[in-house]
Amino acid sequence: MSDQIKHECGIVLIRLLKPLEHYQQKYGSAFYGLKKLQLMMLKQRNRGQDGAGIATIKLGVEPGKKYISRKRSNASNYLDDLFEQVYRHFNAVPAEQLDDAVWLKNNKPYMGEVMLGHLRYGTHGDNTIETCHPFLRASNWINRNLLLAGNFNLTNVDELFQELVELGQFPKEKSDTVTVLEKLGHFLDDEVQRIHTWFKPDGYKNTEINDLIYDNLDLQRLLRRACKKFDGGYVMAGMIGYGDSFIMRDPWGIRPAFYYADDEIVVAASERPAIQTVFNAHISQVKELQPGHVLIIKRNGQVSEKPFIEARPRAACSFERIYFSRGTDHDIYMERKKLGDQLAETVLQSVAYDFKHTVFAFVPNTAETAFIGLMEGVERVLNRIKQEKILKLQTDENGLNTKKLEKILAMRVRQEKLVVKDAKIRTFIADDTQRSELVSYVYDVTYGLVQNERDTLVLLDDSIVRGTTLRDSILQIASRLRPKKIIIVSSAPQIRYPDCYGIDMSKLKEFVAFQALVQLLRETGQEQALHDAYARCKAAENLPADQMRNELQPVYELFTQEELSAKIADIVTPANIKPKVEVIFQTVEGLQNACPDNNGDWYFSGNYPTPGGNRVVNRAFMNYMEKRDERAY
Repeated sequence: MSDQIKHECGIVLIRLLKPLEHYQQKYGSAFYGLKKLQLMMLKQRNRGQDGAGIATIKLGVEPGKKYISRKRSNASNYLDDLFEQVYRHFNAVPAEQLDDAVWLKNNKPYMGEVMLGHLRYGTHGDNTIETCHPFLRASNWINRNLLLAGNFNLTNVDELFQELVELGQFPKEKSDTVTVLEKLGHFLDDEVQRIHTWFKPDGYKNTEINDLIYDNLDLQRLLRRACKKFDGGYVMAGMIGYGDSFIMRDPWGIRPAFYYADDEIVVAASERPAIQTVFNAHISQVKELQPGHVLIIKRNGQVSEKPFIEARPRAACSFERIYFSRGTDHDIYMERKKLGDQLAETVLQSVAYDFKHTVFAFVPNTAETAFIGLMEGVERVLNRIKQEKILKLQTDENGLNTKKLEKILAMRVRQEKLVVKDAKIRTFIADDTQRSELVSYVYDVTYGLVQNERDTLVLLDDSIVRGTTLRDSILQIASRLRPKKIIIVSSAPQIRYPDCYGIDMSKLKEFVAFQALVQLLRETGQEQALHDAYARCKAAENLPADQMRNELQPVYELFTQEELSAKIADIVTPANIKPKVEVIFQTVEGLQNACPDNNGDWYFSGNYPTPGGNRVVNRAFMNYMEKRDERAY
């Protein structure tokens, strides 16, 4: 993606099923779990660059000894800084004690059997240490301590917050993270109290009841009660002070989660390849956590996957497949290739199948896999054309000869590494013109490969959000190659609608597709459609979310995708370049065909899976019409 946006966070939950001495003896280190946690976070660093945090819980610790350890960092080198602070506790430990797993657990922090890691990509708010996960709801009662880390955004935080207030709570801030933590914490307290009340009349001591709570706390029941009104995309992982842990996924499957378990370890994470690599696990051994289910690891090591909320029609995020998740996942790799492959015929039609004067390239690096697919599709079309030419010559009067055959076989697809991202340029100049000029040098080009004013340059991007990088940098620098025409191809459809489930795309005015819509309405004398849509949004503003509809969809339907694409091309074309610019987008149908199991396409189609989605898009549109520069949720 040439336009950088912030998106989903990354989670790791690890539970060691054996004592630390087992890993010391088998793998030569009592730090086995901690090292695996570090590697898992490193392999998912693409999911968060604003900060990171870890927490560990020791099992079976006597009262008076610290059993929870937590460390967070928002430094620029957040992962290095985080684990440097953790390992600092062991720098002065003698070698013989570093090999003594029992001593380490009894005397040093972070030597626990239950571990939680989080990589933060903040969609809004401050980037302070307090915003980094895991969050801790502390208590002097071991069974009421709760640690939570998540990859989520909820659309109905106001409603959930108000419920907490009505319960008598006084939350310290109004955010989805704190609200969720306190919501879960409330029902944890309630479940603990319920079990305590059940066993107390039987004459058990309070300390004995603690053990009964460990065995009888029903996390499935707790989460069913706590999460029944959650509206949004979420994967949340938690640990309770005495050692129960869990990771749960929203009922639509919007956010991703996978897990692996054997007789030594249970690990859950946001991405499958991280688990495969770090634990050398075959793809068949790594399971997807099903929507509406929770993976529960009890203190005694029992592992189960259970439903905690009614599953809804699957709407797994398609942007995970297009861009966000690492492309080392087999299925994602093949889907990205198919996204590119499907565009081959459309692109070739645009260049009139002129292979001789068309040069293909990609920008940025994240588009490389889709580019491979595009090239395979183009090669397949070229082979078909070659075959047709050969068959035609065989039937011609003069027949097929070596010279003609060589000419046909010499036809090839011209693909080059033309546009590369150079070092990031930091600008401290106040003048917008000078700053814009410096930004244009973020990318550089390979000179001498494009025939001046004769070749068409086809550049594949994996998605286009704002279009500012295209206008201010990529097209500026690519035009210096002096092509006749530049075609920008997006392997994703037009991004028309805001996200409210974890991606930092909430303001309509920033979307180049919406800008194109507004310009077309003005140019065609249909601007009243905006005011009519605004009136519908205002009329429905106070309706329950499940009675709302997306009022922006009918406005987009006034124009074809091709008309919007042409206007987007006008918007992203710099005023001072000579080549003509065209923009080609993937269709929503093409996306669904390439990614059939990740059919959450609301960014492109406006079909939100949860009731709160329609509320958010309408609120975003009203913000635009009211000139309010703020998030819609």
